[in-house]
Order: sequence, then C-alpha cells, then structure tokens
Amino acid sequence: MATAERAQKIADLAGPGIGTYEEVERSLPSDYRPLLTPRETQAAIFDLKEHIEERLCQALGLSMVTVPLIVPAESGINDLLDRDGSRTPVQFHISNDHDRHPVTAQVVQAATKWKRTALQEFGMARGEGLLTDMRAVRKDYFLDHDHSAYVDQWDWEKTIAAEDRTLDYLRATVRSIWSVLVDAQRYIEQRFPALAEPGYPPLPKEIHFVHAEDLLAEYPDLPRKQRETALLQKHPAVFILGIGWPLADGLPHEMRAADYDDWATETRSEDGRPMHGLNGDILVWDPVTRRRHELMSGGIRVDAGSLRRQLAMAGQLELLNYGYHRAILHSELPLSIGGGIGQSRTQMLLLRKAHLGEVTVSVWPKILTEISARKNIHVLT
Repeated sequence: MATAERAQKIADLAGPGIGTYEEVERSLPSDYRPLLTPRETQAAIFDLKEHIEERLCQALGLSMVTVPLIVPAESGINDLLDRDGSRTPVQFHISNDHDRHPVTAQVVQAATKWKRTALQEFGMARGEGLLTDMRAVRKDYFLDHDHSAYVDQWDWEKTIAAEDRTLDYLRATVRSIWSVLVDAQRYIEQRFPALAEPGYPPLPKEIHFVHAEDLLAEYPDLPRKQRETALLQKHPAVFILGIGWPLADGLPHEMRAADYDDWATETRSEDGRPMHGLNGDILVWDPVTRRRHELMSGGIRVDAGSLRRQLAMAGQLELLNYGYHRAILHSELPLSIGGGIGQSRTQMLLLRKAHLGEVTVSVWPKILTEISARKNIHVLT
C-alpha cells in the first residue's frame, strides 16, 4: 500500500465527522426544501418516538427502563467509544458534605456497559431485554450536519445464551430492527403525507449484509467512508459485520472500544472462509443529504475470552482492574447482545431533514448555523 494511501486510511479512522466546514458547506444540499414546518416536525418527532419504542419492544422482547445520565468515574462503566483515547467523557467533581464524601462523576457517552449490568439488576432472562431513552454528551465530536455534542439513542440490550453468540443470531436481530424502521417510515408517511415525496425512495424492505473484510477486498484502495459510500450505491441499506478486527491492509474498518462489542471472535463466512467479529453497523443512503448515514452500532457483547483478547490487542489490560470488567471475566454478568440506535439520526432520515439540528436542540458553532441558513436549513436553538 502506498504511503499516502495508508495515511488517508488511517486519518479516516480518527473520530467521526467530515473535518472542515468548507467541506460541510460543499456537502450540504443546495436545493434543500423541508417537507414539514418546524412545528409539524416537532409533532412528527414524538409520533415517531412513541411508535418506534413500542415496536422495538415488541420485535426484540424488550421493556422500557430508566437510564443514567451520570455515572461514577471509578466504575469503569462509561463508554469510551473507541480505543485510541481520542474521545473522553465530561467529568466533574461533586464536593458533597464539604468534601468529606465526594464523588467524581462522568456524563455518559453511551449506556453500552451500564445496560449489561442492568440486565442482571432487572432479572432479565434469556430472550428478555431492555430499551432506554438514552441521553449523552460527546464533547470531542466534530460538529457537522449529523454529529452533535448532544446525543440521544435508543440504547437496547438483551440477555442471550452461549449458543446464541453466532452470526445467524446477530443477522436475525438486525433484520428485526430493520423491519421496525421500515414500518416506522410507512407509519409516519401516513400521519404526515407530505413526507411521501416522490423524489425520495422508500427504505428497502431487506437489509444487505457484508463483512468488512469483503468490503475491503472489493474496494482495496478506498478509505472506510468512501468504501461505505460506494457500497451504498449498490445497496441503500447495509449492515457491515466485523468492525474492529484488523483487516487485510492491517487496519480495522473502524476503531471500536475493546470492552463491549465482540470483534475478535472467529467466525465463518457463508462460503466457509475465516472471519472475525460478532458486531457491526447499520448504514443507509440518505437521499436528502446524498451521503452515507449511520443509524445503529452494536452486536453481540464480549465474553471473558474475547474481552481479555481485545484488551490485550488494544494495550488496555489495566481496565481489568475495574469491577465491570472483572464481573465479565468471572461470568457474573449475563451474556448479551445490544446496540444504540440514533434517535435524531433516525428522525432526520425519516422526516427527510438535511441536518440533525432540525430535529434536536444542541449547541452548534456560529459558522455551522450560518452555513445552514444559507442552505435553507432551519437549525433549532
């Protein structure tokens, strides 16, 4: 691999977002026309939210539960998002009782690890799980049209057995989630007929599965996001399997934290070739922004063996000193599958919006709101 090509691939692994506001301005559509007014959009958001939560619970056997916004820093339960240390949580000191009983707390970046402990706390048996209305802060994002410092997700988790830790189980779960999203589009277009814009195609009924290794083999010279974009021209809804394991070019498809999704377990392709990973991402082609659009990240979670292996590969074996990680090593937490479905991402897609700021209130740099205004995009403040 040429030095420049490898450098571009490595740069593409570093954090989410486009990278410069010049590129953001070029990327946002110049012919955008919102199909709903801001007031109609608010009504549609809550219609969608209620509908999707109800259908997810039905499809996956989940129950709605409360979820923390802050967690103790010492617990090791916060989501670090990746393994290169580039995205750190907001942390603050609670003096409490004149600093005699202080607490160091962190704002969650996601509820990925907390959910697994909650399965045990709520007594979720095999095939039972939980769904949360998760709110988080990710202060190290580059703020563009589909990345916000404020994050809302349907974070879900489900108890499984050892024999469920297979690609077949993962694929079946993803298909169930996809059917909920396809149904949600039909539902919201019935409620708000203006959304049935003839120029925007509906979501495909089926989602396409591809392993990250095969995707690299098909587009060996392209960085990750360009590979995904090329794939979405053929299949407008995909689930990319095996994200985190080093591929044939020596790089993972994308960085993944070492202590929640299982990306190290060896699997087999449908034609018998060795692969790795029991996780992945749902991506779609967004006809409004004309860009790749990620909706969910998740998969089967680490067991004791894959946790230790992944932490060793990441150079993070010191995390085994945290109670959460020791509980996995000692099989004190249930085996599980889970993921985070972006609420604003989903609403942005289904309500035909060009910017997350049209469906969620967050903080944005002045330059981004100015760019948006020039593009006829009404960003909420």
